Amino acid sequence: MFGRNPQINPLQSRKQLLLAESELNRAQLIGDMTALTAEVRALAGRAKSIGIIASSAAALLAGLAALRRKKAAPADEKPSWLQTIFKGAGLVSSLWLAFRPRPRDRDEA
Repeated sequence: MFGRNPQINPLQSRKQLLLAESELNRAQLIGDMTALTAEVRALAGRAKSIGIIASSAAALLAGLAALRRKKAAPADEKPSWLQTIFKGAGLVSSLWLAFRPRPRDRDEA
């Protein structure tokens, strides 16, 4: 037994190689999923920031439109497209502020 090299069955050798490859693939998948999760969280944070900026800009535009508003226009005159955009931005802003998701406290979980 001291001087002998036991012969490894080719099928058993192949099985060990496949198991090692499977473990490597599993570790790679876990790493990829961790990186993907981090990217999705970063993207969600950017989207939230953009949403806050857009909401603030819409509120600012609606306020500026209210300041620049002329006296009531005659009934047969159509409002300008800019006024329509400002009114829509004001509506979107007020809806966003009313229905936006509230930040959760981590202590409550």
